[in-house]
This record gives sequence, C-alpha cells and structure tokens, in this order.
Amino acid sequence: MHIPLAKRCAPKDFSQYEGQKHLVGPNKAISMMAEKKVVQSMILYGPPASGKTGLVRIIADLIDAECISVNALTLNSDEIKQITLKAQINANVSKKTVLFIDEIHRLTRPKQDVFLNSIESGLIILIGATTENPYFVLQPALRSRILILELFPLPKEDLKKILNRAITEDSLLKELKVSIEEEAAESLVQFASDPRNMLTVLETVVLSKSIGDYNITKDDITNIIQKKDAVYDNESGHYDVISAFIKSIRGSDPDASLYYLALMIDSGEDPRFIFRRLLISAVEDVGLAYPEAISIVQSCADAFERIGFPEGNLLLSHATLLLAGLPKSNSVLSINNAITSVRAGNIYAIPPAIRDSHYSGAKTLGRGIDYKYPHDFPENFVEQEYTSTPVSFYNPQDSGFEKKLKERLNKLWKKRYP
Repeated sequence: MHIPLAKRCAPKDFSQYEGQKHLVGPNKAISMMAEKKVVQSMILYGPPASGKTGLVRIIADLIDAECISVNALTLNSDEIKQITLKAQINANVSKKTVLFIDEIHRLTRPKQDVFLNSIESGLIILIGATTENPYFVLQPALRSRILILELFPLPKEDLKKILNRAITEDSLLKELKVSIEEEAAESLVQFASDPRNMLTVLETVVLSKSIGDYNITKDDITNIIQKKDAVYDNESGHYDVISAFIKSIRGSDPDASLYYLALMIDSGEDPRFIFRRLLISAVEDVGLAYPEAISIVQSCADAFERIGFPEGNLLLSHATLLLAGLPKSNSVLSINNAITSVRAGNIYAIPPAIRDSHYSGAKTLGRGIDYKYPHDFPENFVEQEYTSTPVSFYNPQDSGFEKKLKERLNKLWKKRYP
C-alpha cells in the first residue's frame, strides 16, 4: 500500500516538529506538559495542516500513553463505550489514555456531555482538533474542563525546512535522488496552502517526472499548482478577516487594508457584505471628517452591481483606499451617549419656544412664543435655549472637514466645544 509523502514525513518528536513556537519549545506549554508527563485535556484550534495531529501523536508517545484516534463525525455511542472501557483497563495498569477527536466541532452536544466525567476524573486525556473557533462550537461545560490552544499557519521558513527534510530524509525520495532548484522550492513554498498540500504537490511532481530525471524545476511546480487555496472558508475566519480589514482602515493603513481585502476576495467573500462594512466604516470611522465618503462608497457599491467581477475588484479597492487614507472621526458615536442618557431616565421638558405651535390653542399654551428664527439673524444663527436642562453629547474632532464644523460651532456658541 502506498503511504503518501505527507504521512511518511510526519514528525516523530519535537525536534522534527516545525512551527507553533509559542507552544512547542523550551518552557512552552505543551513541551513542559510532555516533559513532566502531566498533560491536560485540550483543544488544538487552527487551520488545516497546521500540525494538530502530529502534535497529538508526539505528546502521546512522550507520556507513554495509548492514543485512540477517532473522527467526531463518525463517532457513535458503542465506540464511546468501548473507548471508556479501554481507558479503564489502561488505568488499572497505570497507563494513560489519550483520546484524539478530529473535527471535534462536529461532536454533538449530547456526545460532548458523555466525556465530561472522564475528563474531570483524569480517566481520559481528551485532545480535540478543530478548524472552528471552540468558543462558537463547543458547549461551556466542556470548554471549562480543557485548555484551548491556538495554532497558526506555518511561516515560509518552516515550510522550507519541511520541504528540505522531505527531500533529504525520505527514503523513497533519497532512493530516486530527487533534487529541487531554488526557484522551484521558493515557488512551491509560496503557493502551497499548508505543509500537507506542499508535500502532496512535491510527490505529484516526482511521480510525473521521467524515470531517471528527478530534478524539479519551477515549471514543474507551476504546472501542478494553478491557484493558491482560499485562505479561509469557515465562520470564524470570516469574522476575523473582516474585523482585521475594518480595523486596518480605521488605523489608516492602506496596505494592510488591501491585504485583507485580497484575502476576502480570494476566499469567495460576498462583495455585497464587504461593501456593507465599508459603508459602516464610512460613517463610523471617517464620518464628519469627510462626509462625502458615504456617497462615494455607495456609488462604488452601485457600480459594482453593474460591473461585477473581475473589474469590480477596482471598485472595492477604490472604496478601501479612500477610507484608509481619509482623516478619521468617530463623533457620530455621540448618539450612543445620548441614547444611554435617555434610557437612564434623563427626560427633560422641551422649552415652550421650540414646541409645535401649528394647532389651534397652541399660543394659549405658550407654544412657539418667543421662538427666534435663526435665518432672520446674521450667519443664520441666534443663541437660544433648545433643552430645558443643558446636555453635552457631541465631541467634534479636529480632523478634516469636521475641524471646520468645530471652529464654526465654537465661534457661535463661544467655545462650547473644547
């Protein structure tokens, strides 16, 4: 039976394990637990092929535990009973049991409940792997009994180490005398979505080569790799990237904003959703510093409906670069202060002069009497009472167009806005 290269190159110990330096290494959480042979139940949360499965097997070996691997999607009640029984037999001879549940986000809540007592008593060391945010998909009772450790995509340097180790240490590749040109290696590392994908492409290239000619070129790689996989395809990735996108715009970083926009486009994000968030940013983050931003972003959104992809990318880029580069003001959030005050019961009488006076008997009640019509005065302004009790909510910013608004208001109201 042919064993895939990615499987053959799975790390056997921490010395062969690449990436996740925040968890694996001197005085890091997982290394310390394995060294002291006191391993807690945990969830390994991260993108595909970030090293979750390899980490579990290394941990189980280091603590001399039996590792039982299952998939949450196919795990049934009979298997759970057998696992618990096996763990009890192991415990009777002082042997630990590591239960590795892949795709644990697919484990139903009743099945999650089944393992609570075994985890709490230490009968089973449960290690789950998931690409989904555990705080979204696992119930609180399970989360409270386990550690949640996040893994990250491997940087290019680590991918290159894995690639070099495969070529120099895998017995089959060594036997074939496989070599790879530097430009080919850079191309493979650049376009592979993860270590498993990278090694799969490498093996595919080797199998496609003529016998006796196992020098791999850049053309060999590009013939196999057509397009880099989408960066994210799950709910948590969706929210993380859009959050980073908006915060980059808010932080006036156009390059970071374009990077996250490209991630969303390449991962198939709905452009209408992106434009909705851009419209919110136009009013919340740019606001009165450049009021026209809302109209421009809306025009881009309308034009996208007529143009579509791929030229529509330019409209998304136009709106993104505009918002990232413009001066910022979030003074529109002042409405939240006003709403909070009203909901706290701060309700004041409306001054009679500005109450409705267009109905019979209004004048008798004193409505509208002494109202001063601002347009009858210089600069269309006259100071008068608009609330019976003074209120203060608006905080104008010294940014862009709003700076002029602030200067005008301070002139009219005699420096009411510091």
